[in-house]
Amino acid sequence: MKLRFLGAATTVTGSQFLLTTERARVLVECGMFQGSPSDVKRNRAPLAYDAASLDVVLITHAHLDHSGYLPVVVREGFGGPIVLTAATAELANLILMDSAKIQTERSRRRGRRRQVRPGKSSPSDASNDAEAQADQEASLRSQPAVVDLQDKAPLYDLDDVMAATRRFQTIRYAEPMTVAPGVTATFEDAGHILGSAIIVLDVEESGRSRRLVFSGDLGRPGTPIIDDPTAITGGADYVITESTYGGRQHEPAAQATAQLAAAVRETAERKGVLLIPAFAVGRTQEIVWHLDRMLSANEIPHIPLYLDSPMASLASDIYRHHPGHYDEETRALLESGETPLDYPGAIVADTVRRSRAIATAPRPLIIVASSGMLTGGRVLNHLRDHIDDPSMTLLFVGYQGQGTLGAHLQRGASSVRLDGVQRDVRCQIRTIDGFSAHADESELLDWLGHFARAARRPQRVFLVHGDPEASAALAPKVRALGLAPYRPSWREEVDLSA
Repeated sequence: MKLRFLGAATTVTGSQFLLTTERARVLVECGMFQGSPSDVKRNRAPLAYDAASLDVVLITHAHLDHSGYLPVVVREGFGGPIVLTAATAELANLILMDSAKIQTERSRRRGRRRQVRPGKSSPSDASNDAEAQADQEASLRSQPAVVDLQDKAPLYDLDDVMAATRRFQTIRYAEPMTVAPGVTATFEDAGHILGSAIIVLDVEESGRSRRLVFSGDLGRPGTPIIDDPTAITGGADYVITESTYGGRQHEPAAQATAQLAAAVRETAERKGVLLIPAFAVGRTQEIVWHLDRMLSANEIPHIPLYLDSPMASLASDIYRHHPGHYDEETRALLESGETPLDYPGAIVADTVRRSRAIATAPRPLIIVASSGMLTGGRVLNHLRDHIDDPSMTLLFVGYQGQGTLGAHLQRGASSVRLDGVQRDVRCQIRTIDGFSAHADESELLDWLGHFARAARRPQRVFLVHGDPEASAALAPKVRALGLAPYRPSWREEVDLSA
């Protein structure tokens, strides 16, 4: 039995792990690399395996860095089932279709510009013509840029996505399913986004049974809307866990909501703009939930809220279709007649025209737009409009990956380059850590502590889905639990048969 780390090794994106036994080949996760240009280029690397030889693909949740490479693998010959929860299937279909549209539109417009002006396709050249504006408007969607801008061809198109989604096979939480010869999968609630899962694999090989647990993206206890992460109490032989927030602690939930309320009140007082970059799936729904709750409690004034992400609106509809995933608090609110997934009077910018009109809307106002790390999407237009406006607050409420514009601004950059033009940063920059959908270090250790106390103690705990500094910070804490941490490198293969 071997496990190969084909993504999310020394980085937070591109999750993909290949488990090989004498009888089966199982791919756990099939994510796309995002963030820095060096990471994004890995999407163009040849597959490290024969796609047709895979028995099954298992997906923990819908985010692109966990599901975004599925169309490529199916196009390259995979013909088996893609197993995921029903909510993940709906969200993944939405996200993959949007990803394909963005790639195709960008590729087409980039090609036309090069034909008209050969050799002049830099951002500074392109930003002054109508084609460039159309290109920017085509990218007004929810997810980070997903194509290598030096490569003209899209990774996949809509036909590739439809071929992949036809292979979806849904699974319920806590119901074991035989997914390949000798391999049984059980999905448990990860509490990260709607439908997210921890995957437990029980593998029979050569008369021996081994259990592998993949955390996926592990959520946080006590977050709104969805249930808490499941504690795995039966032990395991190997654990593959995220380490995104290794070495870091989130702010208490009460402190985070108090900071958000203060930011809204300050925006109202100075008649300014509060711009919140947020991922369309998960984070946007949580921020709207908090704003609605604070408004109901008279903690903030009722100022206009613009939701500038068509995908976020569609994702919210999917959230409404799956009330069985809600936690007790959200269910109780709904039963009492409240609408915690909706901010009163929220304005959904469902067209490019309506998105651009926000620039001249009366102030004060709140804008929640994608993407969460400022790597693409409509949020960049609002940043261009207001980056030199002292009355605008750019409020980060989620992780900013290394090499992204969001991380650069979060570190205190005094100027940034937008559309090839150097712009001074005069707006206010703030960060609230308490809204992260990822477990922080202490929450990860609490979850891992169940394995340390189990009779079946893991031989190794593989630390993935984290920057090198984060996994390095987490490793000694895992060792202090009495477990053996290991930090795999990209495309490394580890023998699990010993």
